[in-house]
Amino acid sequence: MSKEFTARRLDVRRFAEEGAALSGREPVQAHDRLLAETQGRGGPAGVSWSAAGELLNAGHVEPDVWLHLKADAVVLLTCQRCLGPVEVALAVDRRFRFVTGEEAAAAQDEEAEEDVLALSRSFDLVELVEDELLMEMPLAPRHEVCPQPVRMNAQDEDFEQAGERAANAFAVLGKLKTGQGEDK
Repeated sequence: MSKEFTARRLDVRRFAEEGAALSGREPVQAHDRLLAETQGRGGPAGVSWSAAGELLNAGHVEPDVWLHLKADAVVLLTCQRCLGPVEVALAVDRRFRFVTGEEAAAAQDEEAEEDVLALSRSFDLVELVEDELLMEMPLAPRHEVCPQPVRMNAQDEDFEQAGERAANAFAVLGKLKTGQGEDK
């Protein structure tokens, strides 16, 4: 019996038992945390994803429940060199093994090479897509070659004047210490 599956409330075991697949495409604006990272700029193409369920060792008492997730997006981030917007392509291609209970998932995730998550009858697949794309974001996004020359120095007229005033303040303190500034 085939069943309709919903990405926001996915019965992961049933999804894997059916060998089902889901896919979606949303604008970056539909993902609050991803949108926040783009400082509200979003991205030109949106977020595309697909997921497929698989049940391995189906004859065992506890068969292995797997989910294969692919996702991609192009987001607008701030270049750390020129401070202008830069398009960054994000891509995810991961397999997740699901186990019964959060405690089992946490314990097995430490030792396993694959990502281990807790089984759920109302798993939010779209949130997993967003989580994985966020983890793919570069720490310091930047253009290969910035579109505008990058200014490597800063000039502030008040800066030099403040330095002179600070030097004069120390000169006054020095005079006070030696008694030169006192009236006799």
